[in-house]
Amino acid sequence: MDIVALGELLIDFACLNTDADGYPTMAAHPGGAPANFLATLTKYGAKTALLGKVGDDAFGAMLVRTLAEAGIETRGIVVDKSVFTTLAFVTFDDQGDRAFSFARKPGADTQLRFEELDLSLIDEAKVFHFGTLSLTDQPVKAATERAVSYAKERGKWITFDPNLRKPLWKDLEEARDAMLWGLHQADFVKISDEEVDFLWGCDEKTAGEKLLSEFHVKLALITMGAKGAYLVNRAGFAYSDCPSVTPIDTTGAGDICGGSAVSQLLKIGKPMESLNQSELEQVVRFASTAASLSTEKSGGIPSIPAYQQVMQAQKI
Repeated sequence: MDIVALGELLIDFACLNTDADGYPTMAAHPGGAPANFLATLTKYGAKTALLGKVGDDAFGAMLVRTLAEAGIETRGIVVDKSVFTTLAFVTFDDQGDRAFSFARKPGADTQLRFEELDLSLIDEAKVFHFGTLSLTDQPVKAATERAVSYAKERGKWITFDPNLRKPLWKDLEEARDAMLWGLHQADFVKISDEEVDFLWGCDEKTAGEKLLSEFHVKLALITMGAKGAYLVNRAGFAYSDCPSVTPIDTTGAGDICGGSAVSQLLKIGKPMESLNQSELEQVVRFASTAASLSTEKSGGIPSIPAYQQVMQAQKI
C-alpha cells in the first residue's frame, strides 16, 4: 500500500443549467477531497485505500462501488444505517469557479469513530493523508487526530490539505485553528492561494517560507488557480504555468493537483526535502498540468486526465 487517506466521501451535485426562475438542474458526481486525491494517485499507478463512512443508502453504495472500480481499496469504508451519505451542492460562476452548499447535519462522514478505523491500512501504507473537513465535527475530529498520531508514531509520511470550506464551520477561528494544527503535523502540504490569504494574507513565497520554517513542512505546494503552482522545499523552488484550457468545472482540481504531485514523489522515491531543482520542476509541472486538464470535464473523479494525456500536454 502506498497511501491511505481518511476523510469525506460524498456526492457532488453540480449545476448544469438554470431554469427561468434561477433554479439549478444538477448532475450527481462522486466526490470528497480525499476520494479525488486517491483516485488521482491510483490512476497514476499508486496503491491506495480510504478510511471513511457512508450511509446505508443508494448514494453510499454508488460511492463505494465507484471507488472500487477506480482501484481504491474500500475495506476501510464503514456503512452506517443511522446516518445519510453526505451531499454537496456546487454552483458555478461564468469562470467555472464554485460555491458550495452542504447537506451534512450530520452527514455520514462526520460520524466516523476511531474505533471503526481499520488501522491495518495505516500500518501497510507509506503515506497517511487527511484534510480539514475531518476536523469540523465530532466524533470524526477525534478519530482524525488519533489517526494522525498513530501514523506519525509509525514513521509514515503525513500529507495534508487545508481545504477550507467556510460554510462547514460554525466559527472561522475554529477553522483557522484546525488548519494550523494540520500544518504542524504535515510533511507535505497542498494549499491554495485563497487559503494562504485566509491564514496569513501574504504571497506564495512568504507562505512557502512560513511553512518550511515555522511549521517544519518538508515540501509545500501552493496552487494559484489559472496562474499555476509553486513548489518549495529547503533545497529550492519551482513554478509551473498552466496549459491553455477552457474550464467548465474546477471541482476537484486542487485535489487532482495534490494527488498528481504525490504520485510523482512516490515515483522519484527520494526524501521530499531533498528533491533537487529538476525534480521540483518535474513534480510541479505534472501536477499543474493534470489539474488544469481536469477542469475541462465535469466532476472530480470523472475528470482526472489519463497519464499520457498529461505527458503530451506538457510537450505542447
